[in-house]
Amino acid sequence: MHFQHSPQIRSDFPELAAGVVFARGITPDAVPDLDRFTAVAKERLAAGTEADLPEIQAWRRAFSKMGLKPTQYRCASESLLRRFRKEGALPRIHPLIDLCNAISLAYAIPVGVFDLAYVSRSLEVRHADGDETYVTFGGEVERPDPGEVIFADAERRAHARRWTNRQSGHSAVRDTTDAVLIVAEAMHATAAADVKELTTVLAHELERTWPAVREVSVESRWRTPPSA
Repeated sequence: MHFQHSPQIRSDFPELAAGVVFARGITPDAVPDLDRFTAVAKERLAAGTEADLPEIQAWRRAFSKMGLKPTQYRCASESLLRRFRKEGALPRIHPLIDLCNAISLAYAIPVGVFDLAYVSRSLEVRHADGDETYVTFGGEVERPDPGEVIFADAERRAHARRWTNRQSGHSAVRDTTDAVLIVAEAMHATAAADVKELTTVLAHELERTWPAVREVSVESRWRTPPSA
């Protein structure tokens, strides 16, 4: 599985820092420890709302740059934090999703999880041509807007729309999931260091939560750390 951001995305968003975690051997019966991550989120939100966090502010700037209204289309971590602040908890979906959501809350960084059994050969964050296929969680088929930032595979299937706004139901984690690609992306001043820490922590939690996991690898994907 090859993952990359297109040269145009790298050029348009030089502040972008990304980390990738690959894992094989995921099962639906694990019980991750989420409390320490949700405790961090609660502490950060005690001082204000998610909109005050530099990680979220950076993504709002990026969405505005893409021509999207940030309060209409939120990055995944902002949506999670907003729900967590209002409801005090997140619904349990699958142990891997629950873990990634909790870590996303703690770091305020979007974390996408893709079941590799449903991704064709490669995954690239790029601008859409407009003829790609996107399947919602409800099973409806959509076409991304031309120029929209998507996660696209070799069969021109979009696995996320509006970059970090909404993932596809096609490659969503399910009980049969075994191998996954997990992507964390950030653009704030300390993004490079924070994404590196996030992916390191995530890899450790994967190995601790799934003792039988056969493979975990971590990779960082940025050119230079962004300036403050």
